[in-house]
Amino acid sequence: MDGALSGGFTPLFARLLGRDFESLPAAVRRLHLRPGVARHHGEVEVRRGRGWLSRLCATATRLPPAGQGPITVDIDIQPGAERWIRHVRGHAMPSRLWQQGDLLCERLGLVRFGFRLRVHDEGIEWTVERVHALGIPLPSRWFDGVRARESARAGRYAFDVQAVLPGIGLLVHYRGALDVE
Repeated sequence: MDGALSGGFTPLFARLLGRDFESLPAAVRRLHLRPGVARHHGEVEVRRGRGWLSRLCATATRLPPAGQGPITVDIDIQPGAERWIRHVRGHAMPSRLWQQGDLLCERLGLVRFGFRLRVHDEGIEWTVERVHALGIPLPSRWFDGVRARESARAGRYAFDVQAVLPGIGLLVHYRGALDVE
């Protein structure tokens, strides 16, 4: 399987990761290959920072509220981009993802990230390369504490995302698993 779909396009993550995509666990590949709209259910644990600046940054990027419980993720895979909406405890966290050069770009609220993806230890690691807030470029070193990892656990798609900023502290740490058919 080369990541190309019957519709003739290669989905975003398969395109960015190339041959390394095939080495990923089945649950991770399935989540990133299904064209059109798919809904995935699972559970999530969310920790949030408590400072006022942390809360302001979390609001600007529409991060989920603290707590533990169910999560639903709607993913719409189209030829040029993907749209993800994470539903956590009545809160929607939408984002749009697309490719720019060899980076995965994601818009979360008022912020646009450019991530470098790599396959490591049977998962995908996301590393921040570029950040723009309200169109203004920010130093990427400010985002060294932002990390994301996708993997599989017990046959399910697993995720672990953490954002810690210097001088602000924890914005969010959320992790969990989804059932992917």
